[in-house]
Amino acid sequence: MTSQKVIPMHDRQEILGVPVSLLDMKATLAHIDLLIQSEDPHLVVTADSSGIVIAQTDTDLLSLYQSASLVTPDSYGVVWALKRKGKKCERVSGVDIADQLCALSAQKGYSIYLLGSEPGIAVAAAERLRLKHPGCQIIGTHHGYFPPSENQFVAEQIAPLKPDILLVAMGIPRPEKFIAG
Repeated sequence: MTSQKVIPMHDRQEILGVPVSLLDMKATLAHIDLLIQSEDPHLVVTADSSGIVIAQTDTDLLSLYQSASLVTPDSYGVVWALKRKGKKCERVSGVDIADQLCALSAQKGYSIYLLGSEPGIAVAAAERLRLKHPGCQIIGTHHGYFPPSENQFVAEQIAPLKPDILLVAMGIPRPEKFIAG
């Protein structure tokens, strides 16, 4: 019999149908660490104001937000909306999460793959992150300038590497749809 890690629930508040986490950065990283340790695939996304607006007419994006294991407030507009609903929270941006996950990688040996931006940028980012977080396990990179018709091809290149963490930065809603896809 295998034992499954139980991922504790966390407080969320809906903003126009998007369930946004009320965890601060430290708690977000602890939650992501539990998700990684579960060894099951999980979708963690950041929600900024524009993503929530796009989700109002893009039902696929709204569904992805609603099914994600974690949705962080990635803009001050989202933080403001949560405060208007009486909820205390802080901005938990994707850039800051990525940096902290590299630190976690150095501590725990988690493997990371960087996908996105212009050709050469992910490679440069990987070099900088390795310098900033010695021991960080970035196992691959790929630029994000490929057509959606090549999503499957790129995913098939990444899959054999089995990264613990796939960081995708390609502009809303493309990363969410790539990861889910």
